Amino acid sequence: MKLASLKGGRDGRLVVVSRDLTHATHADDIAPTLQFALDNWERVAPKLATLADRVDRETTTVFRFREHDCASPLPRAFQWADGSAYVNHVELVRRARGADMPESFWTDPLIYQGGSDAFLGPRDAIPLGDEKYGLDLEGEVAVITDDVPIGVTAEAARRHIRLVMLVNDVTLRSLVQGEMSKGFGFYQSKPSSAFSPVAVTPDELGDAWDGAKLSLPLLTSINGAALGHPNAGVDMTFDFGQLIAHAARTRPLSAGTIIGSGTVSNRAADGGPGLPVAKGGVGYSCIAEQRTVEALLTGAPVTPFLKAGDVVRIEMLDKNRHTIFGAIEQSVESR
Repeated sequence: MKLASLKGGRDGRLVVVSRDLTHATHADDIAPTLQFALDNWERVAPKLATLADRVDRETTTVFRFREHDCASPLPRAFQWADGSAYVNHVELVRRARGADMPESFWTDPLIYQGGSDAFLGPRDAIPLGDEKYGLDLEGEVAVITDDVPIGVTAEAARRHIRLVMLVNDVTLRSLVQGEMSKGFGFYQSKPSSAFSPVAVTPDELGDAWDGAKLSLPLLTSINGAALGHPNAGVDMTFDFGQLIAHAARTRPLSAGTIIGSGTVSNRAADGGPGLPVAKGGVGYSCIAEQRTVEALLTGAPVTPFLKAGDVVRIEMLDKNRHTIFGAIEQSVESR
C-alpha cells in the first residue's frame, strides 16, 4: 500500500493513495496520522491494506491526490538517523575537503542523528540564508521502522522495516568542514530534510526490493537537467538491515524511526569515481560528488552549488516507468 500525509496540524492527516498516485481516501477511522499507524502497526496495517485495495478498485469515496498538498509522510519524527551506506560517496566528499578516509569506513557503518522536528514537505521551498553556505541536495532512499529492540541482528532488523520512501538530505557544504573539525558532528550544516510525497510498503516494490536494498535508479535533476541516475542497489556497502542494527546496537529504536541510506552513489566500471551524465556515466545524487570528479578530470570544480531560483527534483520509477513515491521537487528561496 501507499501512504501519505496531507498538510494540516503538526503530524498531518493520513491518507491511503492509489498505486498510480491519482486518487486517495482519508484513513481517519483507522489511523488519523502515520505515527499512530506505526505505533499500532500490527492492528492497523491490515485495515489500511483493505482500504488500499478499495481505493485501487474505487469502491470507496476517493478524491484527487495532489502531491503539492502533502507534507513529508512523517511531518516530524521521533528519530531521523542518516547513514552513509555508499562508501564511494564518503570517499569523494572527504577528498573534496582534504580529509583522509580510514579503512574502518568500509566495515563499520557511519550514521549521524539529524534534526527530525521540522521536515520540509516534498514540494516546499528550501530556504537559503546565504549562498556562501554551499547549498547541496542529497538524493537518498530511506526506511521507516516499527519498534526495534536493542541489540537486534542485521537479519532480524529487516523484519522491522515497515515503509520505504525517498529523501532530499539538504546539506550546507561550506559549513561542514568547520563543524566536523570540532569533532562533534553535523548541526548547522544539516538543515531540514524533505521526503517523498508517498511512503510505500516493501511489497509494492516487487523484485526490486530484496528485503534490505532497493535496486532501481534514483533520478535527480537540477533545473530540468539530469544530475544523475545511479542505481540504489549497486555499491551499497551496508544494507538497511545493517544500518538499523548499527543504530540499535546500544539503544532501542521507537516506531517511526527513519533510517536513511546516505547519498546514492555508484562507482565507474573500472572501480574509480563515476562519470558525469554528460560524459556517459550514471552521474551523481549530489553536487559535491560532481564537483569532486570535475576537479579530478579538469583540475577545478565547475558546477556551482544551488542558488535562489534553482529547482531540484528527486524521483524513482518502476520498471514500467511509473513513479513509485511521487517526486520531491523543491525550489530554492532566499530567506
